[in-house]
Amino acid sequence: MSSFLLGRFSTIKSELTLSLRCILNSRLFSNGSHALYQSGPQAKFFPPSEGSMLLPGTYKNKVAFITGGGTGLGKGMTTTLSALGAECVIASRKLDVLKKTAEEITSQTGNKVHAVQCDVRDPKSIEAAVDQLVEVAGLPDVVINNAAGNFVSPTEKLSANAWKTITDIVLNGTAFVTLELGKRLIKAEKGAAFLAITTIYAESGSGFVVPSAAAKSGVQTLCTSLAAEWGRYGMRFNVIQPGPIRTKGAFSRLDPTGMFEKSMIGRIPTGRLGTPGEIANLAAYLCSDYASWVSGAIIRMDGGEYVSMAGEFNELTKVTSEQWAMMEAMIRGTKGS
Repeated sequence: MSSFLLGRFSTIKSELTLSLRCILNSRLFSNGSHALYQSGPQAKFFPPSEGSMLLPGTYKNKVAFITGGGTGLGKGMTTTLSALGAECVIASRKLDVLKKTAEEITSQTGNKVHAVQCDVRDPKSIEAAVDQLVEVAGLPDVVINNAAGNFVSPTEKLSANAWKTITDIVLNGTAFVTLELGKRLIKAEKGAAFLAITTIYAESGSGFVVPSAAAKSGVQTLCTSLAAEWGRYGMRFNVIQPGPIRTKGAFSRLDPTGMFEKSMIGRIPTGRLGTPGEIANLAAYLCSDYASWVSGAIIRMDGGEYVSMAGEFNELTKVTSEQWAMMEAMIRGTKGS
């Protein structure tokens, strides 16, 4: 091969190496106004469908108790269950927010939604809230542990109080609600479907949200353990792991500048964020009689984000056809092992 061709090949190789290095090293950063990744054109193949997939009346004569039901995913799940006929009781610390949501959904669906104040960190508050639940609607057929707390922070900057705040809400709160209701249900010989909302990093772990990751992982183990133990009492336990979904509460604490949203979209194979209605449909199915043989399941719903991040070479989706042609030529020209 002539010196000219060797020189040209070396130049192409250097340019390609630099280009690939830039692609593979791109992560969750932007220049302040434009994220590195844009939403993929493939999103047109995966439009969200948020209309209820279950039959009207699926939850007629059923009672559902939803923590964190006043906003975000909790509000979405409450709306869907109410539209399907459930009498819903929503709980959180902010009674004014709960009452507004309850009135809104009741007006929308025609089915009564009750608001009950509850701090899931406090067993006494939970006991009082469950007393109210029983008084206004009876023991529940569905329990959704959705209350959560989270924020991003370097772990070395966390105080003991910061750690305790998150784990008290997420892990202890879920456990306290489950124990209070579970004991009453067992005594009454009444079955129920329990559902917990966690996250995809409960499985993998994640830096900068370590209290949440640890607590959510604990919630999943709680649910799978009780699925094994309390099935004999007529109770089912399942978990949904949502990927990124734009809700005001979550994004204000996890993406306060808005700089990461498009980067999130860029690593999701379906090319878009999820919606509360999509989570609500899955939740409604898992808590319904249609899913009576589903217990101990942990279901990831993230548009493929988890598997996209897990694969060692998945970032090669960013390589162009021209770059692939150059790479193939380089690979064919490699001699030996």
